[in-house]
Amino acid sequence: MAPTILDHLLLVSELFQRDMARAFAGTTLTTARVRVLWLLHHRGPSTQRELAQDLDVSARNVSGLVDALEASGHVIRTPHPMDRRATVVTLTDAAAEQMAAMQRDHAHLSTTLLDAVAPQDRAPLERGIVAIAARLAELVDAAERTDTEGAR
Repeated sequence: MAPTILDHLLLVSELFQRDMARAFAGTTLTTARVRVLWLLHHRGPSTQRELAQDLDVSARNVSGLVDALEASGHVIRTPHPMDRRATVVTLTDAAAEQMAAMQRDHAHLSTTLLDAVAPQDRAPLERGIVAIAARLAELVDAAERTDTEGAR
């Protein structure tokens, strides 16, 4: 039986995970910690509550991630200027440079991967991937709602 599109997508996902593990081997960074750094790089300083919402994890989980990133010199915490109960998490200069380099690496890898696709097929491929991602998000959201309703 020939591989399905899902088989190919799962392989791509696995290869990205392997590449990420290779890239961060020997560092204190994990996939979850990189997700926090990536969010901070793109949205700027954020409260831990905002990070927890964006990552769809508990405040305790984010606190642990931020603790580790602070200990490794990737982020700093400062008091929120208007809310005494909140802290703001900000990338350090070194982490900001690291994330900018990662963004450049992503752009280069994107170009390299698209070089495998004929120029006339690139726009349709991108539309297809965007559509698949949107549909998968809908399916996952619906399944999570069903799971939540069933747990009541």
